[in-house]
Amino acid sequence: MAEIAQERAAKQLRLLEQAIDSGRLGPVKRLVNTLSPAEIGNLLESLPPAKRQVVWGVVDPEDDGEVLVHVGDEVREDLLRAMDPDEIVAAAESLDIDDLADLLDDLPDTVIDELLRSMDRVDRERLEQMLTYDEDTAGRLMNPDVVTVRADVTVDVVLRYLRLRGELPEATDHLYVLSRRRQYQGRISLAQLLTADPAVAVNRLIDDEQPGIPADMPAPEVAERFANHDWVSAPVVDENNVLLGRITIDDVVDIIREQAEHQAMGAAGLDEDADLFAPVPRTTRRRAVWLGINLLTAFLASWVIGNFEGVLKQVVACAVLMPIVASMGGVAGTQVLTLMVRAMALGQVSASNAVLLLKREVLVALANGVLWACAVGGIALLVYRDAWLALAFGAAMVINLIAAAMSGVFLPLLLRRLGIDPALAGGVILTTVTDCCGFASFLGLSTLLLLR
Repeated sequence: MAEIAQERAAKQLRLLEQAIDSGRLGPVKRLVNTLSPAEIGNLLESLPPAKRQVVWGVVDPEDDGEVLVHVGDEVREDLLRAMDPDEIVAAAESLDIDDLADLLDDLPDTVIDELLRSMDRVDRERLEQMLTYDEDTAGRLMNPDVVTVRADVTVDVVLRYLRLRGELPEATDHLYVLSRRRQYQGRISLAQLLTADPAVAVNRLIDDEQPGIPADMPAPEVAERFANHDWVSAPVVDENNVLLGRITIDDVVDIIREQAEHQAMGAAGLDEDADLFAPVPRTTRRRAVWLGINLLTAFLASWVIGNFEGVLKQVVACAVLMPIVASMGGVAGTQVLTLMVRAMALGQVSASNAVLLLKREVLVALANGVLWACAVGGIALLVYRDAWLALAFGAAMVINLIAAAMSGVFLPLLLRRLGIDPALAGGVILTTVTDCCGFASFLGLSTLLLLR
């Protein structure tokens, strides 16, 4: 499925670039405006700045707001700079309150003031309430536009109310039942409402199995609840159980995608919101920091090697074989680290099972270490005809794989306790540990066994 989506996106990009290169805006406009706002956003991120502005200029103004929501922060800033204040206000006015709250931080102050003045009092108060919550919490994800009913009315009254209302918010699968103080009591599915006896009271149909989501709940926990319970929507409540709004599945899909992008990009020290075609100086500055950190760790590994200069001079084979030990440790450690970061993101790792997980990974590393130590030790023995070298090589392999397993388990737990993102910093530290441990164990054992 993912491959089909990737092929479709690549085809769209190819056709769009051909249309732009033809110099005619008509084909570009027709192609762009057959796409959804999310697809347009993806195409804009795939284009260099000059072509991006051409495409942005032909996007239907009614879709401008939605497209801005679906692009990364840097691309959004680039697009906003090309828009007049009136255009920005018009684009923002077309958005739902939850999407507007996400966009607001990137808008110029003058535009924000004008936008707030153009909103009616109810929407302005809803927006201000959402902005009181931290980013990436349920309070910022929710949409305050919900359909509510009282428990003491009949189904017939509710159906007449819905007909008078005329339309329902998108992804409405349940109505929420509130008390007189607007406290959340439960929900009623639309299917149940349509099939129930019109004379039945709402309180006899209430489903109270779905608790309200606290407004301060972090976004990853919200996504986890949706995944565990197969929800399409969920109510958001404050500390007094007063209904504030609801979160829908489309918001949760965005959370899951952002988490995946963050882990993939963070492993290389990159920002998931960075512009693919950002200016060279800006990209250079960002990557220079990460490269500098890697350089320091490389110097540490070189220092470890330098302490064994004697054995390297006398046994040239050590210089040939030692990168293999470090590489195997790095791969094994990365496997464990990736497993741990994923498990932590899903809430599967706790103090009660961390020790058991460590024991398991050490046993796996020991088994793999012995297996591959026999293999590489045998190869070293055949090539160099030196049993002590083969023994040092195999033993170092076992030691480094065990060290890699322990580091892969402990590092993300330690980094999380220190408030550091394991997906961002874990890989560099792990590589340093496996390199230094691999070099030290192999060269140290070689010194003991070969220079007796």
